[in-house]
Amino acid sequence: MPESSAALPNESRRDLTIIGLLAGFKLLIHLSANRGYGYFRDEFYYLACGERLAAGYVDHPPLIAFIAKCARVVFGESLSGLRLLPAVAGAAVVFLTGLLVRDLGGKRAAQVLACLALIVAPVYLAIDNFLSMNAFEHLFWLGAILVTLRIVRDDRPKLWPLFGVIVGFGLLNKHSMVFLVFGIVVGLALTPARKHLLDWRFWLGAVIAGLIFLPNVIWEIRHGAPTLEFMANARQFKNYAASPLEFLGGVLTESHPFALPLLLAGFVFYFFMKDGKPFRWLGWTYAAILALFIVQKAKTYYIAPALPILLAGGSIALVAALARPRLTWVVPAYAVVLLVGGALLSPLVLPILPVDMFIAYAKRLGVEPPKTENHEKGLLPQHYADMHGWDSFTRTVAGVYAGLPEEDRKRSAILTRNYGEAGALEFLGRPFGLPPVLCGHNNFYLWGPGAASGEVLIVVGGKAEDHLKSYEEVTAVATFADRYVMPFENNLPIFVCRKPRRPFLEIWASRKHYI
Repeated sequence: MPESSAALPNESRRDLTIIGLLAGFKLLIHLSANRGYGYFRDEFYYLACGERLAAGYVDHPPLIAFIAKCARVVFGESLSGLRLLPAVAGAAVVFLTGLLVRDLGGKRAAQVLACLALIVAPVYLAIDNFLSMNAFEHLFWLGAILVTLRIVRDDRPKLWPLFGVIVGFGLLNKHSMVFLVFGIVVGLALTPARKHLLDWRFWLGAVIAGLIFLPNVIWEIRHGAPTLEFMANARQFKNYAASPLEFLGGVLTESHPFALPLLLAGFVFYFFMKDGKPFRWLGWTYAAILALFIVQKAKTYYIAPALPILLAGGSIALVAALARPRLTWVVPAYAVVLLVGGALLSPLVLPILPVDMFIAYAKRLGVEPPKTENHEKGLLPQHYADMHGWDSFTRTVAGVYAGLPEEDRKRSAILTRNYGEAGALEFLGRPFGLPPVLCGHNNFYLWGPGAASGEVLIVVGGKAEDHLKSYEEVTAVATFADRYVMPFENNLPIFVCRKPRRPFLEIWASRKHYI
């Protein structure tokens, strides 16, 4: 029997075993760290959406709400249970990155190097550690990339319908899936692989994706396209408009500064190496998405799902360049450097240090996450600040409610400023028997005031003079304070408002803000 027919399957199994072990290592990291400092602001919101399943929401498609609902049904109130699926998705992305290297012709050393670089990437460590759309976005993007690669490399256009299924569910997870499709179309169009865009099965895949995504489109039309309003407001009022250099610097920080050789080598592989020429469309895919995000002044983490493209090509190029007798030690040494660098930066994105120790460590390290929103900074970066204070906040509001006369409690409701506050009160406030929690922020506004009369309203935040425009009697009764939360959440006055000056539905309509 020829050696190749027996050895190759064994080698392939060893490769899969090794990248499987690396994926398992990634999973263990998050199972160990994902209890963190507590619930993240957005997790409360997704749990609230999960209790009100629909085909769409103001600021996101429906899949994340369904995932949150399933996690709550299966794991109850377990924070680790809520964060299990993002951790699994992150591990799957590591495994698929290894497969991507294999499909590009990379050997074991390149597969391991790319997987390690992805494991230590700060943006992946952060995102895969709590429930959000982004962890699953990475998985959908990489799945679509792998399928497209096999269509082009092996001339298998029959896989376009599978591509359509992945894109369709990716759109139900996050609308940004359209950016990957844009990049792939540009990449194919700029290379001889453009022939695949003319194949009828490509268009069949597009139809399949559209049909899967259709319920969300119908929801948007029925509700007046609120997501477009949300996106416009976020660009204008919330998101930080980074310069091109700031954007590129942020991408490097989030990918890990020690990964710079791999990122640069990735471009070399796709655009200058003979072995990378058949896959040049992938290089153009990344370049097109990068250019689009720079022009849009997008948040730096938006391009994170495309990171495996560069890491895969870069690993192959680097291993090939160092495949000389006197340089064989460089690749394993570089892998060690990546791991050490990942360990050094991990406390910045994984909540593994006591909070005061983290503050001192971050100050000594001198590395800050890229700025993404126009908020005043606090003691903690926003992704950590938004994990603090929720229990204390809920107890403070519950104390205000408990202090009301019985007749007032019967006709009261709570009005918050944003979905984090509202979601936290809904989820954490059940033991206190809180009244309906209302909010004009994003989908909480669409859910409306329900049966609340507005006769007695506990209002979180704002100024007394503003509340007096709607109520004759406004009394400040408490203040929520926590040094670790974002400044805009700290020293929040809590008011009790009585005797509305106008119908509550008019007051409610004035609270709408999609951002």
